[in-house]
Amino acid sequence: MFKTILFATTATEACDHSARTAFQIAKQYDAELTMLHVLGVPSRGYSQMVRDVKTGEAVNVDNEYRAWVVEEMKTYYAHQLESYDRVRLEVIEGHPHREILRYLRKNPVDLAMLGGPTGGEDDSVYKKIVAGSTIHRVAKHAPCPILFVARQAASFWGGISNIVFVTDFSRASDAAFKYAAGMAESVSGEFHLFHVVDISGMQGGMVMEQELIEARLREARSQIRRHYVKKLGAFRDYSVDVWEGLPYVEVVKFAREKQADLIVMAHSTREKDPESVRLDSNMEQVIMRANCPVLSVNRPQPI
Repeated sequence: MFKTILFATTATEACDHSARTAFQIAKQYDAELTMLHVLGVPSRGYSQMVRDVKTGEAVNVDNEYRAWVVEEMKTYYAHQLESYDRVRLEVIEGHPHREILRYLRKNPVDLAMLGGPTGGEDDSVYKKIVAGSTIHRVAKHAPCPILFVARQAASFWGGISNIVFVTDFSRASDAAFKYAAGMAESVSGEFHLFHVVDISGMQGGMVMEQELIEARLREARSQIRRHYVKKLGAFRDYSVDVWEGLPYVEVVKFAREKQADLIVMAHSTREKDPESVRLDSNMEQVIMRANCPVLSVNRPQPI
């Protein structure tokens, strides 16, 4: 399933959980793993002076500095590198989301992985300016599925056998469904189709009538069965659930209840400004809170 994997890392604690999972998946599938570190954002134009995403310091990037960073990465990930040798380390400079996407266009992979933003008192540049914008922009434009692991609970990868697919009935969700269903079938796993009727947008303290909520729940269940279930063919180990509430809260609760190994969803496609970065978006909140990895799929992918 995964023969080539890209792991974009800052070689900091913010990426530790994702790193653990990246090596576990690479070992499980005997995949070639590329660890990519984007040094930082050029201070002006095409200057070789960049602000390092790890330290925030201005540094002059040359071959000697790149070699030093590679050695630092080898030291930071020494334990993992000792246990798996199909790994290549690369260092480039630029805006993280642009360089990751450029690399993915030039070097197609089966899976790309990013560390999610972390809680706590991480005061690094990564936390302040990179994590949120990189997650949103890479998830939206990536040509391959993107796997996010932000919490320790999500980093103990035991393989795929229980998948939750979250839909908002968008075109991007259709691509995510096809990929998730293919994964579930290939591993003979459980497959849970899930939608949340969002009741968080009521204005001025207004409360949605319960009759309306229940009508929307019924319609969503019917839509899942019409739109998705008929495409499952002979596959029978699936469930259909629709809940109401705050979407990211219900997704996290549902995945925990189902003891999911993986959540598959599409990056939000319904923002008015497609270039905006919303740190409180449903996808990012799911990434930060879920106790299993979260996979973003926005376009058709081979299984």
